[in-house]
Amino acid sequence: MLDLFFIFIGLIFMLLGIIGSFLPILPGPPLSWVGLLLLHLTKTVENDWWFLGITLVIAILIVVLDYVIPAIGTKKFGGSKLGVIGTTIGLIVALFFPIFGIFGIIIWPFIGALVGELINKADSKTAIKAAFGSFIGFLTGTFLKFVVSIVYLGFFIYTLFNHWDKFV
Repeated sequence: MLDLFFIFIGLIFMLLGIIGSFLPILPGPPLSWVGLLLLHLTKTVENDWWFLGITLVIAILIVVLDYVIPAIGTKKFGGSKLGVIGTTIGLIVALFFPIFGIFGIIIWPFIGALVGELINKADSKTAIKAAFGSFIGFLTGTFLKFVVSIVYLGFFIYTLFNHWDKFV
């Protein structure tokens, strides 16, 4: 019975990890990793500490890259720290004011980066270019978090189905 509880809570962490790939408030891959950990803590699934260690290192690496990639994108396109901050504020606006629906997740971070760059620079052409770089960095980080969380969900489902007969 405790194993089924761990599986249920682990699945919730997996789903939170996927959602966290898009929300800056939730750390997506680490949440998904907790789901894997909970599955491996059941009595039925063998504890593969190498697997858990490697997937933990990957989750932490992705979190670090998520902070570094937008800065690299912004700098690569001639932007500033305000462009990165604007991108994050734009994403938060998209979450709380879904004016453009699902496209708001794309539009608002770009607008935020553009406003951040315009506050920092007088040249609008440079601001647009830097906002685009910040936006590309944001999309890249989000994509990486999403892919890792989906892969972890795949590991979860694969392991669960390979041991399902032992659970029931």
